[in-house]
Amino acid sequence: QVQLVESGGGLVQPGGSLTLSCVASGFTLDYYNIGWFRQAPGKEREGVSCISNNFDRTYYSESVKGRFTISRDNTKNTVYLQMNSLKLEDTAVYYCAADRSTCFVPANSYRYWGQGTQVTVSS
Repeated sequence: QVQLVESGGGLVQPGGSLTLSCVASGFTLDYYNIGWFRQAPGKEREGVSCISNNFDRTYYSESVKGRFTISRDNTKNTVYLQMNSLKLEDTAVYYCAADRSTCFVPANSYRYWGQGTQVTVSS
């Protein structure tokens, strides 16, 4: 069964850190571009970061550049999103998604999606 499962979300104070994990089963993650997306209540889904399936090129939205780091561990079939210096506006449900084409296809074109993990930044 093809599946993506996110974990690592939680409640953190502003300035804190979290690491999200995206574990794949039923397919080999390193053949895929893996994107992290987020959606806050009442807002549209936003692309946050992506790691490509060729040379592991990484991409970040301007809102997280310099604070978030995406990486993959192919031995664990897992992609991570290290989030530092978290801000109130980072509060959202975070999703990982996989597609073999490029990082830049529309979000709704990504082939596989996880169920999401909640990140809440609050004092």
